[in-house]
Amino acid sequence: SVAGVFAEFDTSLAALDRSTAKIWLVAQALRDPGNLGTMLRTGDAVGAGGLILLDDCADPFSVEAVRASMGAVFTQAIARATWDEFLPWLRGGAKEHGGQLVAASLRDAVPYRGAPYVSPCFVMVGNESQGLPEDYERACDLRVTMPMKGRADSLNAAVAAAVLGYEVLARLEG
Repeated sequence: SVAGVFAEFDTSLAALDRSTAKIWLVAQALRDPGNLGTMLRTGDAVGAGGLILLDDCADPFSVEAVRASMGAVFTQAIARATWDEFLPWLRGGAKEHGGQLVAASLRDAVPYRGAPYVSPCFVMVGNESQGLPEDYERACDLRVTMPMKGRADSLNAAVAAAVLGYEVLARLEG
């Protein structure tokens, strides 16, 4: 068997440099470590700077999350914060140091295709069963919706992050 020992990651918001990437992923109260690992893997694929975990999320360093990340746990910055810490951090400082907060939503949302994404773009998805709290959605700069042609009313959180991540990538690099 193989074992590895790594220095503990700095998971503070202060450790993030938002100027290093055009896209960041944000997960609010995600409970499934597989979803967190998949979001890390997606972040790596779209060139995101990292994953910000808001409120009470599963452990991104658990065996399940690390396995699902397929190594992206080592390529993506990871930060943990409460909503009350995250929003002032995102909005603080000079305008060029801020970021656009985008939520997958059904409330006053525009189609995700061709929406006016701006760098750095923070793509936020909510809890697997409850979605995002209404006040979190209201604080967003942009709310986008994806068409649901079948009977399901929503996508898996990690899948929604992937769909939005690739659309943001296409808009910001196209």
